[in-house]
Amino acid sequence: MENTSWPHSSYVPHYLLRGDPFASRLSKEADIVAAFYILIIGILSATGNGYVIYMTIKRKTKLKPPELMTVNLAIFDFGISVTGKPFFVVSSFSHRWLFGWEGCRFYGWAGFFFGCGSLITMTVVSLDRYLKICHLRYGTWLKRQHIFLCLVFVWIYAAFWATMPLVGWGSYAPEPFGTSCTLDWWLAQASVSGQSFVMSILFFCLVLPAGIIVFSYVMIICKVKSSSKEVSSFDARIKNSHTLEIKLTKVAMLICAGFLIAWIPYAVVSVVSAFGEPDSIPIPVSVIPTLLAKSSAMYNPIIYQLVDLKNSCSTCCAKVIRKRTHFRNSRFYTISGSLKDTAPAKEAHIEI
Repeated sequence: MENTSWPHSSYVPHYLLRGDPFASRLSKEADIVAAFYILIIGILSATGNGYVIYMTIKRKTKLKPPELMTVNLAIFDFGISVTGKPFFVVSSFSHRWLFGWEGCRFYGWAGFFFGCGSLITMTVVSLDRYLKICHLRYGTWLKRQHIFLCLVFVWIYAAFWATMPLVGWGSYAPEPFGTSCTLDWWLAQASVSGQSFVMSILFFCLVLPAGIIVFSYVMIICKVKSSSKEVSSFDARIKNSHTLEIKLTKVAMLICAGFLIAWIPYAVVSVVSAFGEPDSIPIPVSVIPTLLAKSSAMYNPIIYQLVDLKNSCSTCCAKVIRKRTHFRNSRFYTISGSLKDTAPAKEAHIEI
């Protein structure tokens, strides 16, 4: 077995304190419950995000910048569903991790890469909306090619931090409960290099992106609130546009809030594990944040569907009174929307 020795004599990681680092420390019943939970989450997430990707690619028109970011987010969420969750489900049903150290490293890399990519994509989305709402000059300057550059940066950023543990700075290790793998947070107790690794990951992959997201939406809320009186004096068309902007911004806030709520408990447990006393967190308690974090990829398609359903229902109810209509052109409202008057020639597109 690999990794059977540890170079730092003053500290022994949790997975070397027992004979088999991949044996489950949960009961068989708990493993089965966790396996069924992740199986359901994985199916819903893969199906929902796959459908978002399919419906977006199916459109013949060019994707607008906000839609490009939505597709990128769906790709990351789809990736984490199909690459990671099967490993966890099979291992939980087997009551032990079945894929050895190489599988552990791949699983940890995939989870961190796709999770980090999702968070950085949301950070770019929040900055885009902040510029377009709070700084109109820069908002009109942002074009399709700039969004492509941002998405390239997202992939490189996520790949860089996920690959560092594979080349020697940090590592991936089994979770305390045995049937999953993650970043080796416990290295912070082993060496100065381990502490710098953990602190860098926490700052650049959690604290900084989350701070940018919170700042962006706080500023957007303040801007919308301060401009509400001005909008009240405009005509009905501008009022409707302003209302649509608020609705779409709320959707974006729901997406980011769902992700942060899912991952913050896991981050807290990881920090306590890294800098607290050994075994300061009971094994059953450490499982719950992990399961919550693994469900984050499922939320976004549900939010898209609810928004699409709400808009479709309101539109159909209004049109049924005036004339007959059809539903063949129904599509997802992601992070862009259109506002139409009764005349076909009058159409304004709004991007948040």
